[in-house]
Amino acid sequence: MSETVTSNVWVKLNPHARRRVRLFCFPYAGGGSSAYLPWVNEIAPEVEVCPVQLPGREGRMREQPFTRMEPLIEALAQALEPFLDLPFAFYGHSLGALISFELARHLRRQGGPAPVQLLVSGCHAPQLPMTDEPIHQLSDEEFVQALRRFNGTPDTVLQDADLMRMLLPLLRADFAIYETYTYTAEAPLNYPVASYGGLHDFRASRESVEAWKQQTDHKFIFRMYDGCHFFIHTKRKILLQGLHQDLMPALSVKV
Repeated sequence: MSETVTSNVWVKLNPHARRRVRLFCFPYAGGGSSAYLPWVNEIAPEVEVCPVQLPGREGRMREQPFTRMEPLIEALAQALEPFLDLPFAFYGHSLGALISFELARHLRRQGGPAPVQLLVSGCHAPQLPMTDEPIHQLSDEEFVQALRRFNGTPDTVLQDADLMRMLLPLLRADFAIYETYTYTAEAPLNYPVASYGGLHDFRASRESVEAWKQQTDHKFIFRMYDGCHFFIHTKRKILLQGLHQDLMPALSVKV
């Protein structure tokens, strides 16, 4: 990539002189790139935060969202390829964790560049069976009730009928990706993996988050934070401190 290439609809770069590693951040179900915008100015300046924007949300609201993992991964690999010219890492929360993991494995199968590290949070290890009951095919009323139990969508949003009519197709599509995902065993990744969990996250237990250690034959980092599923927002400052610390080896790479 030349320095004149700055972004595309999938990713927004935030270049600066001191960058040492690009951190591509993948959203949770229903989330968009805006969830990671505060990170741009709150993490170490050596880290170039690159929020990834998937179709069907925010500035891409008019586009059809993906409903299956494989075509999404193929599209992401093509879209991000021009920006993998610097050392890079993948971070994803919840659904974003599975997306980042499968993208990393796709790049390996294709002989492409490899991340210096995979960082995931709020998600059970991919080799474990899904324990949640599928919800993406429920009626609108039942689906909204299930979302309320997850405690990730504000009640003001859930109670706004017009807004929910806009959001339901996206949320269903994202949950369809997660709920139809099928893990295929492959060799562990040959670079570090860091896995983070919330102590009060009923969707991803401590044991299931720690089980990501099976996905690397390199260094494994495991951290738990005092929070629920969306501790990435409530504990953002301390999480970013951990991310910076865990990326330190990559930050020593000369570019």
